[in-house]
Amino acid sequence: MPQQKNTAAATPAELGYTMPAEWERHEATWLGWPHNASDWPGKFEIIPWVYGEMVRKISAGENVRLIVRHKADENFARRIFKHVGVDLRKIKFVTHPTNRGWTRDTGPIFVRRATHHASRITHHETAIVHFHFNGWAKYDNWRKDTKVPETVAKLLRKKLFHAECNSKRFVIEGGGIELNGRGTLISTEECYLDPKIQVRNPGLGKKEIEATLKNYLGVKNIFWLAKGPKGDDTHGHIDDICRFVNARTLVLVKEKNSKDENYKPLAENWDRIKDLRLEDDSKPEVVELPMPTPLYFDGVRLPASYANFYICNAAVIVPTFNDPNDRVALGILGELFQDRPVVGIHAVDLVWGFGSLHCLTQQQPA
Repeated sequence: MPQQKNTAAATPAELGYTMPAEWERHEATWLGWPHNASDWPGKFEIIPWVYGEMVRKISAGENVRLIVRHKADENFARRIFKHVGVDLRKIKFVTHPTNRGWTRDTGPIFVRRATHHASRITHHETAIVHFHFNGWAKYDNWRKDTKVPETVAKLLRKKLFHAECNSKRFVIEGGGIELNGRGTLISTEECYLDPKIQVRNPGLGKKEIEATLKNYLGVKNIFWLAKGPKGDDTHGHIDDICRFVNARTLVLVKEKNSKDENYKPLAENWDRIKDLRLEDDSKPEVVELPMPTPLYFDGVRLPASYANFYICNAAVIVPTFNDPNDRVALGILGELFQDRPVVGIHAVDLVWGFGSLHCLTQQQPA
């Protein structure tokens, strides 16, 4: 009698799980309520109102699961949501201590597999991968955040996979990976392959990192761009640079001002993208997305980018910066997303925290 495979140590890919694309149907969006004033010094009082606008747009098409530290946070959030017209029946509050609210990087990353009967899909099953957040290999206060996926798995009664490579915890953030849900993943060398700056996985090279991403996200095809824009303290997250809008089309930011410090690094990404082939070896369509005029606060260059949009069930919410290119970027994305409206959300204050709409959100697939 043949021995059955021991699935206790099996990876998500071996069990048939893959990470769906962001535009696929969501059951909910996860957010972490903002409370760390050091992320937005001098502007923190404005940030809860930005959350209110985000939640109003997102909750129009799905539930929002909001992580709060305690009842006082929940009551504050309820007051904000009531003022801006959020249907509180769509909000589920989850109490859990956190260091920050950048849920794209600290929250649960969901994978999904289909169950078949007689060659037909009968239902989908989701699970969570824990990628062991470590403060972007930069900050010391992250130990509360890294426990969030475990809490979510217990709350939702989902299977939890602990990402490992060579018997060590493996670290990535959701903002550092971009997938088309069909087998292709894009990231940047600056973020995960740099051997000296913000090293998430010391001792691991490209080969080991790619193998681990394939094991835990079910992807088959990985492509590396070069660098992200100036001001990004994550050291090159892909969600400020390049995003899939469907399985065969992506947008890539471009700086046209040759005197801007972003011109050369972003131009290198355009040189590299010519070599990208999808999982079926076909060439994708690449659409140019402009960059806003350089944005500074207190003399600090901020990572303002239209690529940091979030695709939810009811809309695509796009950061805007009181810039002439706001209208251009919204128009480009509006042409690409035909199945849901594209709406702008003022993000000048939000990006002072070195992140924007996509950085704050994490989708839970249906």
